[in-house]
Amino acid sequence: MSTISEKFIELSHAWMREASAIAMQHYRSFDKETGVMHKDDDSPLTKADLAVDAYIGNALKTSFPDIPVVTEERAGSHDLNVSTGLFFLVDPIDGTKEFINKRDEFTINIALLENGNPIAGVVCAPAIGRSFVGIVGSGAFEIDLNNHGSKPINVSMPDNHALRVVASRSHLSTETQDFIDAHPVVDMKSAGSSLKFCLLATGEADLYPRFGPTMEWDTAAGHAVLSAAGGFVKNLDGSPFRYAKKEFRNPWFIAGAEGVEYEMK
Repeated sequence: MSTISEKFIELSHAWMREASAIAMQHYRSFDKETGVMHKDDDSPLTKADLAVDAYIGNALKTSFPDIPVVTEERAGSHDLNVSTGLFFLVDPIDGTKEFINKRDEFTINIALLENGNPIAGVVCAPAIGRSFVGIVGSGAFEIDLNNHGSKPINVSMPDNHALRVVASRSHLSTETQDFIDAHPVVDMKSAGSSLKFCLLATGEADLYPRFGPTMEWDTAAGHAVLSAAGGFVKNLDGSPFRYAKKEFRNPWFIAGAEGVEYEMK
């Protein structure tokens, strides 16, 4: 399936430039008092989520008409049976709370999965001008959205006596903090959205513990980029982290650079 992965990543460069322009147009004019809607589960929604979702959905349908698309903002897609074969998983704006509060860490995410495993992904952070792409088994790259230059990225070799941890800015649970406190951490970064996976992929952090709720569209693209850069995402028992689960809900997980050491209490 490498040909499909390569075509997806090649096309994603133009898609992300356009999706970023759409997102930033809404971001610059966003009014927190009037611009927030709410879904049935009371989670926030903005016009940017819907506009980016419409653009990406159309781009995927046009270029890959035979591959199903599951996206956060289309409830009907959540009933698709995608446990086998190829499918796309989309989060048009990951980190909606960051977007609403005018923090620049929100991202646009598209992942390609095969039989429940991420095989390629793109994570774009429009407001900070960084985009990350990866094909598992082939490598990962960071793209500068301003000058379109690219460079290969890889996880760092961790110093297990001086770990650098990244954790959720908006969802730092007690269990996550307890895990961090139990390890030799010298640097702690807080970041929103799937950008946390990308900080691991670029070697800017070693470990990302997530002991709190996430959905598959929150993690799949970042997971693909991290795997392509030499990192991992695992369940807490060390087993592989899979997708196309019931209701697309994730269990807690650990993501990190290969060679990082940690203990579960």
